[in-house]
Amino acid sequence: MIQQSSQNVIQQSNQNVDVTRIRYGAWLVGAAFVLLGVVFGIAVAKFKVPADVATIVGSVAGVVGTIIGAYFGIQVGSSGKEVAEAGRVQAERAARMALAKLDPVVADDLINQL
Repeated sequence: MIQQSSQNVIQQSNQNVDVTRIRYGAWLVGAAFVLLGVVFGIAVAKFKVPADVATIVGSVAGVVGTIIGAYFGIQVGSSGKEVAEAGRVQAERAARMALAKLDPVVADDLINQL
């Protein structure tokens, strides 16, 4: 019963973290579009040659895209790590419960072999 409630708390905490990541990601993407719009507006007002505008906007878009890609890459990697860690904890708990059902001498032998 205690294990289930602690597992529910962990799942709820993970969901809160995921919602926070999504919220920050949405803000980041929105801010990037606003920044690119501002840069485009300034570039169009300052430069008359389309190649100059494309160069300025392309330079900023490349940096912004790299930063956003890194952010989301880190988030996906972190999420995968959390899932793997939760699976490891569950497998370890199952192994401990199985060992607890064995004769103490047999359990000690198994632990020594591992």
